[in-house]
Amino acid sequence: MVQLVGSLRKELADSLSACRVLVVGAGGIGCELLKNLVLTGFKNIEVIDLDTIDVSNLNRQFLFQKKHVGKSKAQVAKESVLQFCPTANITAYHDSIMNPEYNVEFFRNFMLVMNALDNRAARNHVNRMCLAADIPLIESGTAGYLGQVTVIKKGLTECYECQPKPTQKTFPGCTIRNTPSEPIHCIVWAKYLFNQLFGEEDADQEVSPDTADPELSWNPADTEARATASDQDGDIKRVSTKDWARSTGYDAVKLFNKLFKDDIQYLLTMDKLWKKRKAPLPLDWLEIQKLACPQEVTGTGLKDQQVLGVAGYSQLFSRSVETLRSMLADKGDGAELVWDKDDPPAMDFVTAAANLRMHIFSMNMKSRFDIKSMAGNIIPAIATTNAVIAGLIVLEALKILSGDVEQCRTIFLNKQPNPRKKLLVPCALDPPSANCYVCASKPEVTVKLNVHKTLVLALQDKILKEKFGMVAPDVQIEDGKGTILISSEEGETEANNSKFLSDFGIRHGSRLQVDDFLQDYTLLVNVIHCEDLAKDVEFEVVGDAPDKAPTPPSAQEDKNVANGNKDSAEPSTSSKAPAEQDDVLILDSDEEGPSSSTMDVRMESGGHKRKLHDAETGEASAKRQRLDQPLAADEEDDDIIALD
Repeated sequence: MVQLVGSLRKELADSLSACRVLVVGAGGIGCELLKNLVLTGFKNIEVIDLDTIDVSNLNRQFLFQKKHVGKSKAQVAKESVLQFCPTANITAYHDSIMNPEYNVEFFRNFMLVMNALDNRAARNHVNRMCLAADIPLIESGTAGYLGQVTVIKKGLTECYECQPKPTQKTFPGCTIRNTPSEPIHCIVWAKYLFNQLFGEEDADQEVSPDTADPELSWNPADTEARATASDQDGDIKRVSTKDWARSTGYDAVKLFNKLFKDDIQYLLTMDKLWKKRKAPLPLDWLEIQKLACPQEVTGTGLKDQQVLGVAGYSQLFSRSVETLRSMLADKGDGAELVWDKDDPPAMDFVTAAANLRMHIFSMNMKSRFDIKSMAGNIIPAIATTNAVIAGLIVLEALKILSGDVEQCRTIFLNKQPNPRKKLLVPCALDPPSANCYVCASKPEVTVKLNVHKTLVLALQDKILKEKFGMVAPDVQIEDGKGTILISSEEGETEANNSKFLSDFGIRHGSRLQVDDFLQDYTLLVNVIHCEDLAKDVEFEVVGDAPDKAPTPPSAQEDKNVANGNKDSAEPSTSSKAPAEQDDVLILDSDEEGPSSSTMDVRMESGGHKRKLHDAETGEASAKRQRLDQPLAADEEDDDIIALD
């Protein structure tokens, strides 16, 4: 007779009580997940989150209350969950999972890792750490009413980085407000600014510098003090941006200097943010009008496809503010404008504000056409979606701990029932990709760049860290001398940063061996010298594979360990790099079947073939858009999801 403990077999219940699990993230999904874990019978849980609690979190992250604003999410989540199960042993870390102390040995302490993250860099990192430690990972994500859960197991399934992914659509609030690094961050900020000045104000869409940015302090008490400095009870009270703008009469010059000068100067006082980043450069209205030419433009063709200079965008900002002020006044007291990318004044405002911010943070400015194509509707976070996804994570965890990994599935939560009247659609897990530049036995990529114009610092920051997701890369040139180009030891190769790759003899056909010891990850980079890259393009990852594919390992080579793995994944025949710094899609499937990236998929439930339809997810998971299947124009493929 089978013995039961609650609804579980006794053997499984005992396994839950004894095993150690790691939850990465204590936000929307994380709160629901932690509650589910202790109520299911998990007793030994560790949770890590760098973030602190904001007022805007309280509508969906139910473990937090008003009195908790400014405190560590991980610590408060622990305290709240213990009220459900006081006997649970929960350890909370107010820290970044990417810190070196959370190394491969740390991950090997757990039987299972569950991601509840909101950014790709951390997702990539946890994926690599779990591969190196050979620990199962459950990845998850939500976007509005859509959600997804999948399981990643070394050698058995695709890893998170096996396939290229579409452009990332979710960004932490502190990135939008303090440290934008991509044009999309500035476009989201400009749309937020439109709503703060002329539309419906939203606490999730604050544009002023974030003084509670977790990067500013590793001390939870200090971070809490920053967030609650203006109020004793945690209810953050500020003069709204709209009220301040009204008090100035929507004076365009005052708005300009406040947003692009005063706020930027304030950001510069947060010196910890700029130790490893290029600091922003404030703009002053009078200086711009004196020095620059408003008619300065770059690019040819239609007006919308031209890029103005800083003076041109400052004038466009002034004109659009005046137009929007008049529109707001015509509507009467208490009126609000609604963002519409097809409304010329609104589009002028966002184009000008976004480009001015791009210039401040040393990015190439964009044409109105480009900005319009990137700006769409913001998808809200839905508490019930998080709850459903957290429940599915636990169900997949139970399969893993029962020893039934083969029974695990990728599960999609759809917005509407499919023809079979299902909201939840399971798909079989895909096997590892032989082309993956992360989980293949000998990862290799080919990068096209100009060796005479590419700095060592750009190789480190833009290619290895930003493009390939490394944390602390070491680079050695395969020149027969073992020349160290980049060292992760602070200061050891700093003098190389301002030199060009060609200064070290790197030329067409050179090979670089890159190691990230924290991630237990090695990557071979083939260099192709090119002098005719497209304008504003610093490098390209070539095709799906390097020019010279690595030779499959021999029996002797099988004994070698690469990336924490004794060739348990398939040998690499190519090295596919992800498209841009990007996030992933939910595949809106309507029947159970493999979750493969091929366009036509044979269903497990029958012999017919059908196409899977794409939908977007913000807090994304391991699935992705097919390379050969374009999104339909009415699929809202330009939506921006900006979550805190």
